Amino acid sequence: MSDPVSVSVLPNGPLLVKGEFALTDSEGKAWDIAGKPAVGLCRCGASANKPFCDGAHNKAGFKDAATPPVG
Repeated sequence: MSDPVSVSVLPNGPLLVKGEFALTDSEGKAWDIAGKPAVGLCRCGASANKPFCDGAHNKAGFKDAATPPVG
């Protein structure tokens, strides 16, 4: 049985997705992510390799505490 999928919001960084999952574009075309234990998905919009994170958030100065709202 495969590991459950988990998504972690990294502070000032990407969404880190772990587990077995499919990633498709708006037309249903799939990216080949087979065998990858984790994938970083861009949150800042500055990546040159969207939807994947390429570390551009550091140069762009992206800041987000990545904590759920209180209340």
